[in-house]
Amino acid sequence: MSPDLQKDIQQRIKEQVTTHPVVLYMKGSPQFPQCGFSANAVKILNTLGVKELFTVDVLQDDDIRQGIKDYANWPTIPQLYINGEFVGGSDIMTEMYQSGELKQMLGG
Repeated sequence: MSPDLQKDIQQRIKEQVTTHPVVLYMKGSPQFPQCGFSANAVKILNTLGVKELFTVDVLQDDDIRQGIKDYANWPTIPQLYINGEFVGGSDIMTEMYQSGELKQMLGG
């Protein structure tokens, strides 16, 4: 990947995570998650009543799939962002959900 393309991808990701309150980079869609971790992440967000969920299917775009790993310096997908901040993947979301911390972050 050229440095210019890499920069464009990082800019696109930054724009996505800063213009939407809740962003989930996942495999598949909320209706049809393509892995168990993505399904778990969507289930947690639905349980918490998140209405304005912006999702990005990394399986549709290899550049984003790699770019998001670089952006957060986090090797796995799904990745959750709240108000522009990286929260974590499925395991971290589960822990934060169980402790009530995720609900607080989402303004609950």
